[in-house]
Amino acid sequence: MTDDSKEISEKLFYSIGEVADMFEVNTSLIRFWEKEFDAIKPSKNKKGNRLFTQQDVNMFKTIFFLVKEKGYTLQGAKQMLKDNKVAIDTELEIVEKLKKIRAFLVSMKQEL
Repeated sequence: MTDDSKEISEKLFYSIGEVADMFEVNTSLIRFWEKEFDAIKPSKNKKGNRLFTQQDVNMFKTIFFLVKEKGYTLQGAKQMLKDNKVAIDTELEIVEKLKKIRAFLVSMKQEL
């Protein structure tokens, strides 16, 4: 995920393009994961545009972590979400904190 996610983290709803940009993926992957995972249920406006909530974005973050970073298949990710959601959320939180610490240390190294 990019740092731009901090800028729009206060919004109530995100467009599919914004969600795709957060994860640096195509909108087609967002639509595909929406169909594959029942936990993602965006509302739609009068034009039919998807409106994702922060909860949807958090679910995408978990799916992205499982599939793209941990290498799970979609079926494996579905099973992990079903069986171990709390453990995955904890692991994801730890990984995100470690990434922030690493970025901080890299920036400190560059300043030296």
